[in-house]
Amino acid sequence: MKNTKEIMLLQKQIEKLNADDFDLGAWKAGTIILLERLFGSENQKIDQIENIRYDQSSWALRQAKGSTNMMEMCKAQGREILHIAIDELENFGLSNNQSDTTSSPFTTVIVQALERELKISQYREVIALIKADKKIADKQKELIEKLNDFGHNCVENMLASILLAEETKVNL
Repeated sequence: MKNTKEIMLLQKQIEKLNADDFDLGAWKAGTIILLERLFGSENQKIDQIENIRYDQSSWALRQAKGSTNMMEMCKAQGREILHIAIDELENFGLSNNQSDTTSSPFTTVIVQALERELKISQYREVIALIKADKKIADKQKELIEKLNDFGHNCVENMLASILLAEETKVNL
């Protein structure tokens, strides 16, 4: 498995979510530093971690009562974001890793377009389909159907994001 060290670091951050003395602010700060080192400071996962909030307003506490508490919801969000980061490393590698010849700025642009446009569950579906042991033609047909089912101009938005990214601009 490639990027084993990086994946282990992300898994350690996931494990910290279960600590008895868990501190959300400290965890977020450490996670952001790690994600910046692995994926760059402009990565969408960093924004997602920064947006995890422990809301103690009375409305939020009433909403959370009976199902799960707010801190558990924060931890679940963090856990899911880091699982996506691990999936990305396993499937695409590190874009800035000089020893990984399969990585490229273009790969980063594609991953960012997927992250920007898809929900976490949709992103995972797409990655699972890409990894599936099927013929390319079958995967292509299924991927097109899946992306069209996601709706809201998903394909057009991803394509525009890819074409307009600094790394892929065509010099005319």
